[in-house]
Amino acid sequence: MKKLILVAAIAATSAGAVNAATIYEGKGLTYKLKGDLQVQLRDNASQTKDAEIEFDDLELKNSVIYDLGSGMKAFGQLDFGFKNAAEDKSDYNGSQLEEAYIGIDFGGFAVAAGKQNYATDEFGVEGAYEHYEAEDAFDEIATDGDDVIRFDASTDNFTLVASTELKAEGEGSENGSSYDLFVATELGGVELAAAYQTYKKTPSSDSLDSWGLSAAVDLGSVELGADYSTTDTGTEDLDIYNLMAKFEATDTTSVGVGVTQQELDSSTDVTQVYANVTYKFPTQKNVSLFAEVSDIDEDGKDLDLDMLMGMRIKF
Repeated sequence: MKKLILVAAIAATSAGAVNAATIYEGKGLTYKLKGDLQVQLRDNASQTKDAEIEFDDLELKNSVIYDLGSGMKAFGQLDFGFKNAAEDKSDYNGSQLEEAYIGIDFGGFAVAAGKQNYATDEFGVEGAYEHYEAEDAFDEIATDGDDVIRFDASTDNFTLVASTELKAEGEGSENGSSYDLFVATELGGVELAAAYQTYKKTPSSDSLDSWGLSAAVDLGSVELGADYSTTDTGTEDLDIYNLMAKFEATDTTSVGVGVTQQELDSSTDVTQVYANVTYKFPTQKNVSLFAEVSDIDEDGKDLDLDMLMGMRIKF
């Protein structure tokens, strides 16, 4: 599940960023490289498709941080993904630029501008390796953009993220505009979060409003989480529910179970029930093996089990 940490702007300036390899550090400059390589064999629920090798993710993330003194840092982020190229998608012959932004961290507060995730991308509890449909309402609409200004702020138990994507009307990057807000806090050991988005696909489109609530608790060997989000897709209302539990079976093995329910006003409902297991090597916790099986129930469709197994390496 997602924790109360800033995973974009402020996290990029953290000298102790998780899984990041420090390539150079000196004279107030730090350059970090982070990788996430996941390859899996998957036979999805469709009866018309055979099993294949999937890539999710294949990412390299570059972070440049300058210490400006007086508690301030300047940072830049440049991230590349290779998933589409690896899967021979026709529109991608090489890498795909996923994030490119710069900003300033003032210590507990940061502002960044560029190609990056919306504030609402932080929403939700995580349980499944693969979702048959969108994992939440924001994922259904939009969670990132090219002309994004984002503000991140945090204290010991409170997180606030706000972002806006400019209309950029008439420019080549005119592909959507939004206002997004994410807030989270911890009360009595329970992590509570809320998110809101108003989005326009084009400058002349009607606004699509989405919001969501989530709760999560870490009980040591067991983590529990739930979220609810809803949106107006432009033609009908969409509600998505998530329930998940994660159990630490041993020091190296965890088991996750959960359900995702998608409800539309006039269309068929979709329910995904899943279970997965993850093994992390005791000498290298950033290397893991995993497997997952999901049962998909969609009215009017005869679907098989969605099954996958794979390996992940992070640094």
